[in-house]
Amino acid sequence: MSKTTSHRVRTPPRIEYLKVRNFRALRNVEIGKLTPMTVLLGPNGSGKSTVFDVFAFLAECFESGLRRAWDRRGRARELKTRDAGDAVTIEIKYRERPRDPLVTYHLSIDESAGAPVVVREWLRWKRKSYGAPFRFLEYRRGQGQATSGETPDAEDERIETPLKSPDLLAVNALGQFQHHPRVAALRDFIMGWHVSYLSADSARGQPEAGPQERLTTSGDNLANVIQYLSERRPGRLDRIFETLRRRVPRIERVLADAMPDGRLLLQIKDAPFSRPVLGRFASDGTLKMLAYLVLLHDPEPPPFIGIEEPENFLHPRLLYELAEECRNASARTQLLVTTHSPFFLDALRPKEVRVLWRDEKGHTQTRRVHDIPGVPQFVEAGAQLGELWMENQFRVGDPLMNQRSPVSHLD
Repeated sequence: MSKTTSHRVRTPPRIEYLKVRNFRALRNVEIGKLTPMTVLLGPNGSGKSTVFDVFAFLAECFESGLRRAWDRRGRARELKTRDAGDAVTIEIKYRERPRDPLVTYHLSIDESAGAPVVVREWLRWKRKSYGAPFRFLEYRRGQGQATSGETPDAEDERIETPLKSPDLLAVNALGQFQHHPRVAALRDFIMGWHVSYLSADSARGQPEAGPQERLTTSGDNLANVIQYLSERRPGRLDRIFETLRRRVPRIERVLADAMPDGRLLLQIKDAPFSRPVLGRFASDGTLKMLAYLVLLHDPEPPPFIGIEEPENFLHPRLLYELAEECRNASARTQLLVTTHSPFFLDALRPKEVRVLWRDEKGHTQTRRVHDIPGVPQFVEAGAQLGELWMENQFRVGDPLMNQRSPVSHLD
């Protein structure tokens, strides 16, 4: 493997900034300085899952189309912020590689006659340290232009390419053509996201036999991925089992055997017993930990992974270990995790955590924990974030306390 190829494997695209407007409780939310692992913390109803769903929504728009993603969320009636007349807006800023120019992707969506419409969509970057940012793609309601080339510039030709329908995403359409490599890079990036809704019940299924490289968002092909790793990446599978044994000491190995009817049977070998336990009888915690490890130890991981509330069904003492596994994986991918577990929080750093709360109008607000006065000093003195949160040192995030801004509470 060449040095260049190795560099690209180690440094995936990184999202540095997210802005969301009029997406359910996210009336106007901006999250900057995103780290390789960013954790959203807050009580039930604070907006964690809604931020998580922003990424799922965007990924579904590219994978299945805007109309399907819009309809699945109840259309404008349920998706748009209550009493908000403006369009739903999502804006991300990311770099393809560490020192590459910052690319901004802007998407505004509204509804007309019950159908979603892309009101505005544009891509912008600033290639040099001087000069104004340049929009190399700009579309409104299916009509617009894009500048082609590896490094699109204002002097390059702008090509007008009308889309078939105003509910189509220009980046998704034009990103399929070779002469729009920067557009294609964003399309490939988003389509590679893994926004996970892992379910132990799904992992217990008996799918059709056949190796599969990547875990689905529900984990219903866990046996297929185990089969793939066993056949193609046995060394990687051994490392996963070694890690699993440290977390669940009695587990020896996991088997995925083909049955006569062509389905895969997931079996877990427990150390005290000679015969393995069928996967459908394994504990929820064991299956979820196995699925998380398979996802995080993927030989070629997705460029972005979302994990919602990993504490569900896991013993609290395993959460610190899982947080460390997430951090190790963040060298090869970017992670967004939602949680309200102090045990998971204990393994984190203040710059990695965003606390969310709802203001008096019911809209989500957020602040980086590192920016809350006193918290970095407590951590430097040896305190853990989980205990600081439980002691209400974040000023917000306690469901039994009034949800006030950490700024106003200190004034």
